[in-house]
Amino acid sequence: MRDNILLKLASGERLTYSEGVYLFREFNLHELGVMADSIRCDLHGDNTYYVVNAHINPTNICKVCCPLCAFAAVEGDVRGYVLGLDEILRLVESAANNNVTQIHIVCSIHPSKSFSWYREIISTIHSAFPLIHIKAYTAVEIAYFSEASGKSIYEVLSELRSCGLSSLPGGGAEIFDESIRQKIAPNKISADVWLNVHRVAHSLGMVTNASMLFGHIETCEHRVGHLIRLRDLQDESISKRSSGDVNKSGGGDDFNGGGYFDCFVPLVYHGANTELSRTTSIEPISPQDILKTIAVARLILRNIIHIKSYWVTLGESLAQVALSYGADHFDGTVFEEKIHHEAGANTPKGLTEKQIQKLITDAKKIPIKKNF
Repeated sequence: MRDNILLKLASGERLTYSEGVYLFREFNLHELGVMADSIRCDLHGDNTYYVVNAHINPTNICKVCCPLCAFAAVEGDVRGYVLGLDEILRLVESAANNNVTQIHIVCSIHPSKSFSWYREIISTIHSAFPLIHIKAYTAVEIAYFSEASGKSIYEVLSELRSCGLSSLPGGGAEIFDESIRQKIAPNKISADVWLNVHRVAHSLGMVTNASMLFGHIETCEHRVGHLIRLRDLQDESISKRSSGDVNKSGGGDDFNGGGYFDCFVPLVYHGANTELSRTTSIEPISPQDILKTIAVARLILRNIIHIKSYWVTLGESLAQVALSYGADHFDGTVFEEKIHHEAGANTPKGLTEKQIQKLITDAKKIPIKKNF
């Protein structure tokens, strides 16, 4: 199988599920890094992308409360909070004063808030700051809006777009295998629903992200299955084009029109303060396994142009190393990330643009600013 995999990678052919598992099991880290870096260089050269962005979490009160989450609080919990629109606008104004071009919004499933409240957050920000790109609401939230309002996913996304929503983040994907999903997020939407939300968003011409949370109770087989399903949806979303290949012109940001996954975000699980880690013995994932996963993602996801080296969960140093293992996107300034830090991430809650640029240049790469 090894020789067949090498031939496929050299010719740009797709790897199968079993071949993806074989990469994890039988190839060493150095081999995977060399192959993944070759694809990265073919797509982007030494260019490494970043955004100047800020995270806003309007509420942490959630009726889902997944075992893997340390951020959520139930109603009545002293940790619970809900930001008012004035507070949200002040945060956006502060971000705009720091030259932020993207606002990244993730909430929770608040049991007492209707779709109109979430929609008003988008319209209020867009009205006050029409030039800022708003990336907001995971597929989990979108599905909840649909259920709570009686509207279809298509109608919900169409309304949000008309209010100023620009793109969707990739959160909530976790691991698609349902047996694992039932243990780590039993009350969350199914993998099929998550994929369908992004399918509909792509049909509307929206750019979205995809993610995978790994390093908990999943196996490499679960990771590969997850990647294959993302690849299949990306194929579906670009199937009407004459070619499913990435258009490499113009800095590597465009497909030939329509909606698609712009970026895959491998998220390392942090378990501090989570029910999952209190009730399950989980060995911390090694840096080698993290880099292997990023490299395999680059080798399998040939049709998704960007692979993130998300410094918030990796740490700055490992995120730099990942830029030589297939990743080409460093995410951004992030001010002020809460979800992973509540679960024990010990990275800074934000970096300046100059710090991002220096981390990239110190890794012998060229920093390229994206607008979203």
